[in-house]
Amino acid sequence: MTVRAGCRSAQVGDAERGLSFPLLLFYPTDAAEAPLAFGPYSIDAAADAAPLPGQYPLLLLSHGGGGTPLAYRELALFLARSGYIVALPEHAGNNRHDNALENSDENLLRRPRHLQLSIDAVLADAHLAPHVRPGGVGVIGHSMGGYSALALAGGTPYNRAGQPLATASDPRVAALVLLAPAAAWFMAPGALRRVDLPVLLLTAEHDHMTPPWQGELVRTGVARPALVEAETIANAGHHSFLCPFPPAMLRPGFVPAHEPARLRPAALPAATTDPPAGLPGRPPSTRPSEQLIRICANLRKSARFPYPPRRLRVCAHVCRTIS
Repeated sequence: MTVRAGCRSAQVGDAERGLSFPLLLFYPTDAAEAPLAFGPYSIDAAADAAPLPGQYPLLLLSHGGGGTPLAYRELALFLARSGYIVALPEHAGNNRHDNALENSDENLLRRPRHLQLSIDAVLADAHLAPHVRPGGVGVIGHSMGGYSALALAGGTPYNRAGQPLATASDPRVAALVLLAPAAAWFMAPGALRRVDLPVLLLTAEHDHMTPPWQGELVRTGVARPALVEAETIANAGHHSFLCPFPPAMLRPGFVPAHEPARLRPAALPAATTDPPAGLPGRPPSTRPSEQLIRICANLRKSARFPYPPRRLRVCAHVCRTIS
């Protein structure tokens, strides 16, 4: 049987702040996929299809500051087709449509709270809740999404004035995947000591937005550094963890669209061979397919995080399976 990706959209309310935000949901289905348009983005998924019978682990995917969940669409589709339910919130006030809260205390407070509300929303959704496997939740976060994941897992961020912020944390979080995380908010001694779970930490060699020292804060600052698997992706930049942008967005000067090493499952198992002009002339040392497999494998390390029984076959050059 071929497992395909279903897709639903929802609105999540935040009564405390009097707002709502969009939540994009992907999940396993056996319904036929078709192109779905989301502005300039196109996604091959089955709109509002019935979920495949069974229960599946829940993942959250938190986008970067001023970004969009759609920049991670292929990663989410890959995971849905691999037996996961994936929830992608659009962070209010820190997205491509409205970035008014960038660098504010309010943004630091809202982001982890809205991840928590997203978990609640999925578990209350009549369509998907019966298909969520009981147990822990995995959180994947890129850039400020990495900040959000660390805060939700128990980290204490400090604002620009050096004051600690009481952000939402959630014991349901059982594993993290951090992609070039914005960890500078956790510079204070002990800020990450309550983060005690498996972490896959991927940083980029040519990242000038969240340079390697921010990853080092995570690697050495969590409760048990031995639970952190860290790797720097050679020749990658900060935006290399995004999926390829649509042709309409490949305009000159739009830096995120022109960094190498996109996370593109559709390209398995080929590696990037032609970096854009002006960038170092060598492909990344870790292929996008390997990064995706490492994401799945890392989430399996948490005893509290449940996994589907099926075996995920991966391209031959990796020579491994995830069961």
